[in-house]
Amino acid sequence: MTDTIENLHRRRFLAGSAGALAAAGLGSWSSTSSAQAKPLPQYVAWKDAKSVIVHSSSTLETRRSAFGTSIITPADQLYIRNNLPAPDASIVADRDGWGVAVEGVNNPRKLTVRELKTMGLETLAMVLQCSGNGRGFFPHKPSGTPWTVGAAGCVVWSGVPVRAVAEALGGVVDGMAFMTGTGGEKLPEGIDPKSIIVERSVPLKAMGDALLAWEMNGAPIPLAHGGPLRLIVPGYTGVNNVKYIKRLAFTREETDAKIMKTGYRMSPLGGKGDPSQPSVWEMNVKSWVNFPNSDSGPVSSGMVQINGVAFGGINAVKRVEVSVDGGKTWKEAKFIGPDLGRYAWRQFVFPVKLQPGTYTIASRAIDAEGNVQPETRVENLSGYGNNSWRDHAVQVTVA
Repeated sequence: MTDTIENLHRRRFLAGSAGALAAAGLGSWSSTSSAQAKPLPQYVAWKDAKSVIVHSSSTLETRRSAFGTSIITPADQLYIRNNLPAPDASIVADRDGWGVAVEGVNNPRKLTVRELKTMGLETLAMVLQCSGNGRGFFPHKPSGTPWTVGAAGCVVWSGVPVRAVAEALGGVVDGMAFMTGTGGEKLPEGIDPKSIIVERSVPLKAMGDALLAWEMNGAPIPLAHGGPLRLIVPGYTGVNNVKYIKRLAFTREETDAKIMKTGYRMSPLGGKGDPSQPSVWEMNVKSWVNFPNSDSGPVSSGMVQINGVAFGGINAVKRVEVSVDGGKTWKEAKFIGPDLGRYAWRQFVFPVKLQPGTYTIASRAIDAEGNVQPETRVENLSGYGNNSWRDHAVQVTVA
């Protein structure tokens, strides 16, 4: 019962069509979504309806106008996007009893959340972002939810470091190159599990800051966001942060599950997913303006506090610049609020006096390695990884 299905066809998890999903008991899906007001699905009735766009029963986007200036995204405003319905809600009735099998270590075994809680504890803030955030700006209109900026948030996670778990089990076996997480969703019968299972591999180096997390923003992780236990891989796109994790394996090869083998690949237009294409892993440097925005209506002339968010993906963000003339000239903005670490986003503000007229306001971020947010997107079949500053610019009328 969570955020997902609408994208299964595009990712080719199943060989069939929407009819195959219905036959499997997985409900309906759509390749496009509407931003029209729709009621909240029952499983996320606790969300703030005024702060989210309900694209479908399985996809909710945070409104650009709802992002505040306090860094952390509240759980009731955070976007929803899963790849399968969640397991039964009964799994969060006994959170500490949930188990995860750890493999590819010298002493493999299954550990409960109760046991994991004795092995270490760390807390980190990070940007959680859907791989398709910004898809709505691609002119070829990729299938899937047309996210703009709201399939992202900055979230605080608490759990045990993956490296501590590996060390406690005798260390990772020599020769392993990947960390592979497997989700615990219930799979429909009669379908090849590898065609639909949520199972993702990331390079072994990603385990350095990874967590097996049981807490989000100071509370147990909601079922809709992967509770009772979620693999957190900071700096990597949302799909790699496997929900309801039931297996954590250190492996020599990437999983051959379709979600990895052909799904979430940077495929060329007119092509299809292929293992030789880059996988959607690390996030790139990115920013956008939250105020003023296209929904805020006319802005009064005079001093305007332009503000937004910036992050570096795998790197810390170093600075951000703002343009009010569509990118012709740029001036440095000021970061506000605390620095919550390399994986979190930074809020920025740019005070400027604006006369009546129409302005195209854009931001571009630079990370600690000197990478600059690009003007244009990388064209790809599924609309992944859009960090174009021009796409994310807003046109504002000043009265």
